[in-house]
Amino acid sequence: MNSFRELTVWQQSMILVEEVYTITKQFPNDETFGLTSQMRRATVSIPSNIAEGYVRKNTKEYIHFLYIALGSLGELDTQIEIADRLKYFQTQKELTSRITEIRQMLYGLIQALKRKIQ
Repeated sequence: MNSFRELTVWQQSMILVEEVYTITKQFPNDETFGLTSQMRRATVSIPSNIAEGYVRKNTKEYIHFLYIALGSLGELDTQIEIADRLKYFQTQKELTSRITEIRQMLYGLIQALKRKIQ
């Protein structure tokens, strides 16, 4: 692979970013600097950390950045639950399925990279 852009997990994370930005446009204006901002930062962090780890060209560092991406994914998952409970939107199955899929891909990539350094 020549670029992080070829990684399915990065591509799916970018789609997630678009979805979160679309959803948060519907949130109340008083959430602009609250939940909207936090969700957008968390979702942008996911593909950003995948990319940053990839370009480091050091497997241990790469794994570290993938764990950061996983942390941001967990953050986003919680924030989506909060937005759902506040009735800002109804959790879409497609969105939660994408989060689950990305989480599984990240764990799979981490495990493959760990095998590589053993």
